[in-house]
Amino acid sequence: MFKVVLMYEKEIEVPEAVKAEVTGNRIKITGEKGEIEKEFPGMHDVKIALDKNKIKVSSESERRKMKSLVGTVIAHVRNMVHGVTRGYTYKLRVVYSHFPVTVKVDEANRQVLVQNFLGEKTPRTAKIVGSTKVEAKAADITVTGPNLDDVAQTAANMEQATKIKHHDRKVFQDGIYLTEKERGKD
Repeated sequence: MFKVVLMYEKEIEVPEAVKAEVTGNRIKITGEKGEIEKEFPGMHDVKIALDKNKIKVSSESERRKMKSLVGTVIAHVRNMVHGVTRGYTYKLRVVYSHFPVTVKVDEANRQVLVQNFLGEKTPRTAKIVGSTKVEAKAADITVTGPNLDDVAQTAANMEQATKIKHHDRKVFQDGIYLTEKERGKD
């Protein structure tokens, strides 16, 4: 009796300007915009391999869950490659109607300070994640970086820092809101 081994595999090509390293379930991608390292823990049935200029992700099972895990890893790798070659940019807008709000970036402590929000004396803070860069000019905030997860989390931290509780949201619409997401230019 022989054993039939089913295998599900996807691959992504790595551009020449990008350097990739694979160690177990850890992937490190380096490019002109920076370096991203990501580990995929708990994926015992998913194999990640580097073959010349391609990253191959495979599973011996063709179950739906394994196919989705393979697709998820490939999507993360695609975002990592895009990030180190072109980068990501999120644009946010400061909206206020009651008290003039000022936004300052504190690079030393890696946080964004939102001052005079709803007339509060203490500033609200939002953490800057990873190697993300934040630039605040008047009512516009630009968040840029190579890692999509870090850029998105930094923008979400700013939105959450200015979330209004215990007031009518239809009247108090002050806050920081995401207005635009950009993938870097080709």
